Amino acid sequence: MAQAQSKTSAVAAKQILLVVDDRAENLEAMQALLEDGDWQLRCANSGEEALRCLLEEDVGLVLLDVQMPGMDGFEVARLMRGNPRTRLTPIIFVSAIAQTHDAVLRGYSTGAVDFVLKPFDSSVLRHKIQSLLEHERDRSELQYLAHQLDRARAFNASVLANAAEGILVVAEDGVIQFANPAMARMLEGEVADLEGSQLLSFLKEPVFEGGWQQSEFYQHFKRAETYRIHEAALRTFKGGCLPVALSSSPLPRQQQAMVVIALDMSVVRNLHAQLESQAVTDSLTGLLNRRGFHQALESALARIERNGQRLAVLYLDLDGFKRINDSLGHDFGDQLLRRVGEQLKACLRPYDSLARIGGDEFTALLDNLGHPEDAAKIAEKLIELISIRHNLDGVDFTLGASVGIACFPECGQSVEGLLRAADMAMYEAKRAGRQQYRFFSPEMNGRARSRLMLEESLRHAIENDDFVLVYQPQVYLGSGRLRGFEALLRWQHKVAGMVAPNVFIPLLEETRLINRLGEWIFREGAGQLLDFRAQFGPDVVLSLNVSPVQFGMPQLVPDLQRVLEHFGLKPSQLEVEVTESALMQDLQLTQSQLRHLRELGVKVAIDDFGTGYSSLAYLRHFELDTLKIDRLFIANMLDSPRDAAVVSTIIDLGHHLGLEVIAEGVETQAQREWLTQHQCSVMQGFLVAPGIAAQEALQVPTVLDWNGLPLPRSGKST
Repeated sequence: MAQAQSKTSAVAAKQILLVVDDRAENLEAMQALLEDGDWQLRCANSGEEALRCLLEEDVGLVLLDVQMPGMDGFEVARLMRGNPRTRLTPIIFVSAIAQTHDAVLRGYSTGAVDFVLKPFDSSVLRHKIQSLLEHERDRSELQYLAHQLDRARAFNASVLANAAEGILVVAEDGVIQFANPAMARMLEGEVADLEGSQLLSFLKEPVFEGGWQQSEFYQHFKRAETYRIHEAALRTFKGGCLPVALSSSPLPRQQQAMVVIALDMSVVRNLHAQLESQAVTDSLTGLLNRRGFHQALESALARIERNGQRLAVLYLDLDGFKRINDSLGHDFGDQLLRRVGEQLKACLRPYDSLARIGGDEFTALLDNLGHPEDAAKIAEKLIELISIRHNLDGVDFTLGASVGIACFPECGQSVEGLLRAADMAMYEAKRAGRQQYRFFSPEMNGRARSRLMLEESLRHAIENDDFVLVYQPQVYLGSGRLRGFEALLRWQHKVAGMVAPNVFIPLLEETRLINRLGEWIFREGAGQLLDFRAQFGPDVVLSLNVSPVQFGMPQLVPDLQRVLEHFGLKPSQLEVEVTESALMQDLQLTQSQLRHLRELGVKVAIDDFGTGYSSLAYLRHFELDTLKIDRLFIANMLDSPRDAAVVSTIIDLGHHLGLEVIAEGVETQAQREWLTQHQCSVMQGFLVAPGIAAQEALQVPTVLDWNGLPLPRSGKST
């Protein structure tokens, strides 16, 4: 439409007729003759003025006098033909003098279209002028259209050359007639290599049986329909395979061809594969994550149902990782997890699957097992691999591993069932002492259900205030004088009765429910200490047990300080008991926490000393007040020289370190006498009294008569 409008404008505008003559009377005569024509008349009286007019305006025809002073008509014509702007402008020579044959030939040789001799017939001249102007107009329009066509071709060629998609023109016989550079680049070849080739020779997928005329390309072309393939593949000239999406559309019927557009899908496919990989891969270790392991196990179970083979799932948890991670930092912990992942992967068979499913927990799928014992051998190998002394960034440390094993089909037939069974078996291995493996057994299901029920009961007990404190007296061995009491937590279940502490206290710590009871224990014990102080004097001491979870909490010291201030107690009347293992979990935290407790002024005791894994080298740096000898040593010391030696050594150690030593679980006079002979400071246990209610504790004598000790109220000493 733009071209049609331009053409219409060109037709509507009158063309310019230029008359050149050096004689004024000739110009006036020509002007009188030609001024009423269908053109615009311009006059010039010299060759120089004519050239200026030709450069300034679009002249359609020049009537040029031959004989002119300075620059004659032949020179003007020669200069016009040398200028791109005027080289095609038609010229008619008009002359009354130059009528020789040579002059006429010279005029035509300079590019004139006619040579008119004076006198001339005015009507003939006007007819010639009209015809030449129309011819010039047609030539100009044709030139304009040719220019526009060249621009359109250049534009289309630029689009095709710079298009990112591959573009082919394929004839109805399947031969490639045209290929753009992008298509050649995609197939790692040249445009010339493509043109003249069969399209199907490059198509790897899909495969069309029966040749070109049976292909969907041809069938859709015959129906004048577009054909699309979202997942196709093309062969490259170098033997590779390029994933593409193809679209084929028929061109106008007279062209008898179709245009095929190919979109390179390799980036999309690679990105999709990368996203899929990330979705099933642990970013830290490069192993499978929980989702990836689920998929691997699902596939293995589906395959096993067909061939009847066996498999096993191993659930591995690192022992001691939290202590290392907390003390050396998370960056160090991440390095350690990566190293463990590499070690575990190197230990397994190439076709086994290994995953990190969270924290320091790993799972392994052992495929194609002959016997369950094979899983045990691999578990032993993994534990042995992990449970060594490691060195990372110059730091030496020791790790361990506990492994649970669940075999298919005995322990479960589903992904969830096998993982749950392996997880339960792993916790059984931890309860058995860590750094070992356990197979899942049906009894574990029952224990798991019981544990869930017990945990729910614990939550209800906390909400309903079903917990109480009982108090066990502590007595100086030499004088029989009352030192104080240890507050012990008890649970009076409304249905089951009294629940043993070794049943619910570990669960309180594991579920961290102990944090909800911690402040209540402090306040309840401190409130009772007011009554004890009124009854037994200002030096009576109350010992409160602090779990490893509580000891690691930053609010421990502030909580104790608030309790002391609220009840107006002297800090020295309160003693905090911490187990040996709790002190060794994080040495830096332990030293900091003990320093804050010492600044507060409360006493600190190590409970169950001798049963943990503390180092005496560390012990001398701890700010402590009391060592408590575990009841197991006291129970066997009279019959076991080894236990007697341990008790004696702990007593001597306490004296040398300036610490008070308390023997727990003293039940007989013989034990009391032995402890007295070996200069043990304090005892508590069944011989004096078990844990008793607060009202009974207030009735304990300030000084005990060893010949008439109070009788035990009930049960064994705790």
